[in-house]
Amino acid sequence: MTASTAHERAELLHKLGLDTQNKGPIGRVIATGNIEQAKEREDGTMQARLRINPDELCWDPSVIVMPHGGDIEIEIFNDDLNTHCALFPSNGDRKFIWLVNHSRGRARLNLDGPGYYWFSSPTGNDEGRGLTGAIVVLGDVPPEARLDRPDQPRP
Repeated sequence: MTASTAHERAELLHKLGLDTQNKGPIGRVIATGNIEQAKEREDGTMQARLRINPDELCWDPSVIVMPHGGDIEIEIFNDDLNTHCALFPSNGDRKFIWLVNHSRGRARLNLDGPGYYWFSSPTGNDEGRGLTGAIVVLGDVPPEARLDRPDQPRP
């Protein structure tokens, strides 16, 4: 990652508020790759693309930001010379996509609540080598779903 790319990533993390309370998980665990905001279609479904570039062993982007909960369709490209997979969360279920070298796949997920949703490639040692990412769903948790904790300061 170049200095300008790292700076742009840091600015976007700050703009979205992802560098504050949970700076550790987003800023340190997923320290490689890019961050990208999901695009919303006219029907309300969001879309994003993920890529495994040759010999990089990290998702590009490694962080996908959804402006609110809902459905997202992710198109995955494995441009690497090795076989990988993608394991995504989807409201209590999981979506598994097998990605042989130079292949692509598609996953449709439902992430209806705000929070951090982790995805990875649990094949071999892919996770330990960098194929871990996050989908960040922005928004407030409804009062009935909040954990027993004091109100958090808001900007």
